[in-house]
Amino acid sequence: MNEVINVIGGGLAGVEAAWQAAELGARVRLFEMRPVQQTPAHRTDKLAEIVCSNSLKTDEPGSAPYLLKEELRRGGSMVMEVAAATRVPAGAALSVDRIKFAEMITERVEAHPNIEVVREEVRSIAELARRDERSTTSSADHPADEASAPLLKPGGELNHATPPFQEGSLEIPTIIATGPLTSDALTVDIMRFTGDDQLYFYDAIAPIVAADSIDMSVAFKAARYDKGGNDYINCPMDRERYETFVAELLTAKSVPLKRFEDTHWFESCLPIEEIARRGPETLRFGPMKPKGLRHPKTGEEPYACLQLRQENMMADAYGMVGFQNHLRYGEQERVLKLIPGLENAEFLQFGQIHRNTFINSPTILNETLATRKDPNLFFAGQITGVEGYVESVATGWMAGINAVRVLHNQPMITAPQRSAIGALCRYVSNVETKNFQPVNITFGLLEPLPVELRKKYRRKRERHVVQVEMALKDWDEWMIGIRAGTRARPCRF
Repeated sequence: MNEVINVIGGGLAGVEAAWQAAELGARVRLFEMRPVQQTPAHRTDKLAEIVCSNSLKTDEPGSAPYLLKEELRRGGSMVMEVAAATRVPAGAALSVDRIKFAEMITERVEAHPNIEVVREEVRSIAELARRDERSTTSSADHPADEASAPLLKPGGELNHATPPFQEGSLEIPTIIATGPLTSDALTVDIMRFTGDDQLYFYDAIAPIVAADSIDMSVAFKAARYDKGGNDYINCPMDRERYETFVAELLTAKSVPLKRFEDTHWFESCLPIEEIARRGPETLRFGPMKPKGLRHPKTGEEPYACLQLRQENMMADAYGMVGFQNHLRYGEQERVLKLIPGLENAEFLQFGQIHRNTFINSPTILNETLATRKDPNLFFAGQITGVEGYVESVATGWMAGINAVRVLHNQPMITAPQRSAIGALCRYVSNVETKNFQPVNITFGLLEPLPVELRKKYRRKRERHVVQVEMALKDWDEWMIGIRAGTRARPCRF
């Protein structure tokens, strides 16, 4: 049997999918277009480069994000192992050194005997289907079919001479994990396959400043409610400075979004200027919330407060938490230096904006993450409509395992009903979902407690703890069955 799996995309979902499949004995070709073709957001050619934030959200027991991470840890997630090894102080949040994180994952993936990293752009699904007969050797050994025409003409127009992907033509399980920054050519081909326009939203990246440029005579170190000690740097603002900052922010010039008529923002990652437009106090109840932050000298909460989170293990760079924006670079420097403690800030990275694409997954995917049209074709990661780093890892984990099961003619698996991974997979495959939008893992997606337990545990926090405990019990029992029933060489999974 030619036990090869294609994974398109070397982001978080792609590397996790490739790793799980390789650990289960399959040979994997992992296609990554960088550095051949760069994206608007990435700066390196490393696999699993994270761009928007270095935080993988809270790791506090009893929370939905903790449950998702814990399921992955117990499921042998490689990405979660590396996250633990490259962790930086961030209170209850799991934050990583971005550079070391990407470097370590790249080293591990490239060193795996069952994974071949192919640095080239995949422009169409049909292109891979044509390669399937030659999959036992590197694609670099085979020139492209002479009869193959490019999907896009030089001006970007669709080349109708290019044959579309035919359902059932994939002989090798293939996972598309190209993320929200899928190349134009592959995006067009996916649209042809799904028969639907791509959905999209805008996402923004927060600035990063040099640690030694922060005025620590003004700023202070503390974590909210003293959780995490002194892990965060805080820039306090009185009412006058806050109101001046908001006024300047609202008049600052933004980068125009010329290509698209409508602007769709992901609500959990709104640019600060968009938040400010919803009311003068909105920033104080969002990224500049002072609640739980007391100045060590006065013992009082400031009127508003910006938090900065350590970006790397050297602690020489700090990211502005929740301060993603799409202002012009000169305007960013002018306005952000109005924040106390940042008057002389050196910006290592300015905020920027990029367009995120995702498919209408409920009409396309099964709960296994295989497409309804072709069981050999899977989608994983943010392109499915899950939002968040760990959420992407989770779908990659599931797709990688199921791709191997298809390869071995085994029934595909679905995660337990109570689990966080199960909840995400159900959401993206639920045909009843109206106005499909990207989601993070929340308790709203999880299976609710039975009525008798909701009566027993009246407080929300108590209910959540019980939900997590029950979910992990089900997960552990399920994993025993999966380990026993999946054909694999000896490995951690």
